[in-house]
Amino acid sequence: MDSALIGFLAVVGIMFGTGSSVAGMVAQAGPMAKGVLLVLLVFSIISWAIIIHKLRVLKRVRRESRLFLQMFHDSGNLSTLYTRSLRMQHSPLAKIFIAGYKEFKRATEESQLVARRSGQGAAPAPNPSGDSILFGVRRALAVTASEETGKLEQTLIFLATTGSTTPFIGLFGTVWGVMNAFRGLGMRGSASIGVVAPGIAEALIATAAGLAAAIPAVMAYNYFVNKIRFLSADMENFSSLLLAHLEKHSVKL
Repeated sequence: MDSALIGFLAVVGIMFGTGSSVAGMVAQAGPMAKGVLLVLLVFSIISWAIIIHKLRVLKRVRRESRLFLQMFHDSGNLSTLYTRSLRMQHSPLAKIFIAGYKEFKRATEESQLVARRSGQGAAPAPNPSGDSILFGVRRALAVTASEETGKLEQTLIFLATTGSTTPFIGLFGTVWGVMNAFRGLGMRGSASIGVVAPGIAEALIATAAGLAAAIPAVMAYNYFVNKIRFLSADMENFSSLLLAHLEKHSVKL
């Protein structure tokens, strides 16, 4: 565990230009300081894992969404497009189309069944109008878009928590280290800079480590939130496009 802390703080030292003395300071740190650094290390590892995973997910989402939009504009048969969309597991646009198409097909088949029963002399039943069918489709599209946005936003809360919490955790480690440094200064009875400086420098490592964990998390969080906002706008635009398509054109089921 000490080697992991030393490696993490070595990276921090490179970032802040403190040289190889960081490893020696970590090795000489007390249990509380090492505990704080360990917490920051855990936050940093999880944050980077989330960042790498989200980058891969968004890359697949963008690639499949572009492919689906091309298929949507090129395809003249929504039934065929529905079959091909089932193979797209990462595109939120494809999932919105699947949900809307299934609801439209269900409502249309129900309307046709009611019409056949009425033609056979059965007791008339409420026949869904075009507006009510599109209302159901619109609701299905909105629910699916909300679910897909929620999936894209998963784990982002951890990045936000890391960005807002780790600087304070590092500050706590620094305050604790400064307290120990001044306590040692009082016990020695000497006020020279050579006595107090090593303890202060050791304490400030916690603040540097907190910043090293927080800065990438905040930058990644803002980046992902911006990308998801654009994807949400794409979902809304596609939902409107699909509703207009279903309203103006007959669908071969």
